Amino acid sequence: MLCSFRKGAVAGCIVSSLLSAQPVFAEATDSSQPGMTDSVEVVKKPVYDVNRPVSLNFQDISVRSVLQVVAEMNGLNLVVADNVEGNITIKLEDVRWSEALNIILKSKGLDKRLHGNVLMVAPKAELDEQERLALEYQRQQRELASLRSEVIQIKYANAQEVADLLQEDEKGVTLLTPRGSVSVDARTNTLLIKDLSENIDVVKSLINTIDIPVSQVEIEARIVSVDEGTLDELGVRWGILNKNGRATVGGSIESNIFWDKNDGIDWGGDSGESIEIDRMMNVNLGAVSEKASSIAFQVANLGKNLLLDLELSALESETKAEIISSPRLLATNNRPAFIEQGVELPYVVKSDDEVKIAFKKAVLSLEVLPQITPDEKLVLDLTVTQDKVAGAVPTGGGEAMAIDTQRLNTQVLAENGETIVLGGIFQQQVTKGVEKVPLLGDIPLLGYLFRRDFENMSKRELLIFVTPRIMTQ
Repeated sequence: MLCSFRKGAVAGCIVSSLLSAQPVFAEATDSSQPGMTDSVEVVKKPVYDVNRPVSLNFQDISVRSVLQVVAEMNGLNLVVADNVEGNITIKLEDVRWSEALNIILKSKGLDKRLHGNVLMVAPKAELDEQERLALEYQRQQRELASLRSEVIQIKYANAQEVADLLQEDEKGVTLLTPRGSVSVDARTNTLLIKDLSENIDVVKSLINTIDIPVSQVEIEARIVSVDEGTLDELGVRWGILNKNGRATVGGSIESNIFWDKNDGIDWGGDSGESIEIDRMMNVNLGAVSEKASSIAFQVANLGKNLLLDLELSALESETKAEIISSPRLLATNNRPAFIEQGVELPYVVKSDDEVKIAFKKAVLSLEVLPQITPDEKLVLDLTVTQDKVAGAVPTGGGEAMAIDTQRLNTQVLAENGETIVLGGIFQQQVTKGVEKVPLLGDIPLLGYLFRRDFENMSKRELLIFVTPRIMTQ
C-alpha cells in the first residue's frame, strides 16, 4: 500500500506487513430469492502480533494519524488523550510493530496502556499520575477495610517456621499487609492470622502449597577396613640338654630352665621350678620367636651328662582382619542428620596450677545432608569419620591419647538405591630387621648360625560405600 501525506493531508506512506493484515472480501448468496444476489463485505480483523515486521515512511504527519495507522495494522481500538498533538517525520524499514510504536511514543513523551484490544495513548506523566492515584486509592481502601481472622492448622510443617516465612525478614519482605499479623500456637501447631480477607486467601493458598509431607532418605554407609600382615622369620637357637632329660636350657631369654636337684647341677631357685633363662645366660645366640616351628639336632657332648644341641627355627605367619562398620540413619529431605558411636577418652589438662580432665572423641560418625532432585536422584553432602585410639603420648601435663583419624568429606550425585564408592585409603608398611651375635653374626655363611632375620609387612585398606534410598510415603 502506497500513500502520501503533506502537512495535514495524506502525502506518502509505505506500509509493508504480513499478508494476513489485509482485508478479505467474500460474497454471500441468499438462496431464498432466486435471481437475487446480495454482495456482503466481510473484513477479517488483523491478528495482534507485537513481532510483526512493518515499514513506515511518514513526512510531517500528525502523531494522531500515525497512531491510527499503527493501531489499525493490528486490529486494535485506539483511545488518544486530548493533549496528544504535534507532527512527526519517521522512516522505519522492517521493524517490529511493538518497537515501532515505542519509538513513536518516546519521541513525543508519550506512553501506552493496553487493556484487552484497546490501546490507550497519553503523555507519560499523565499515565504515571493516574496509576499513582489508583494505588493511593487502593491503599486507602485497605486501611478502611475490616480485618478477618483465620485459624490455619499446619499438618506437616513446623508452625513457627511457616510464621517466620510469612512475617518480615531481614530484607523487609513480608507476605502480610501492613495491618496483618500472625500468631503461633506451638501446642497445636496452628497459626492465627489476622489480615485483609483477600490477602488471607492468598496466604492460605501458599500454605497449602508448602504444607506437604517431606520425602525421607535412608542412608546406609559401609566402612570396610582390611588389615593384612605377613611375618617371616628364620634363625638359630642354641641350648643345653641334660642326658637324663630332667634339665633343659633354651637358647633365648624368653625360654625357661626346668631342673631337678638330682642332676648334680644347681641352676638356682628351688628344684622342679621354672627359672627364666635371662637370669642365667651370658649371651643369647640368635634366639627366635617361641611361636616358630623348629627342629633340633645334637651337635656336641660336653661331658658330665650335658649335651649341646642346635635348634633351627622358622616362622611364617599371615594374618588378615576385616572390620565392617555399617552406620545407617534416616534423614529428611534438605535437613542434616548425624549419627556417631565410640568412646570419649579422658586426659589431664594443667593450667595455672589447676588440673582439669578433658575428653577427646574416638568415634565412628556419619553426617549427611540429602537433597532429592526433581528426577528422583539424590545429591548428598557427606562427612564420614572413623577414629581409633593410637596410644598414649607423653605431654608436659601428663599423658594424652593419640587418635588415628580417617575422615572423608564430599558431595556426590547418586541414583536412588545405587551403591557408590566414596573413596579408599591404602597403606603398606614393610619392616626388615636382623638380630645377631656381635662378630659371630657377621661371619660369611657361618654367621647365619648366630643371627635372626625377620621381615614384617602390613597392609591396610579402607573403603567407604554409601547406598541412599528414597523412602516411599
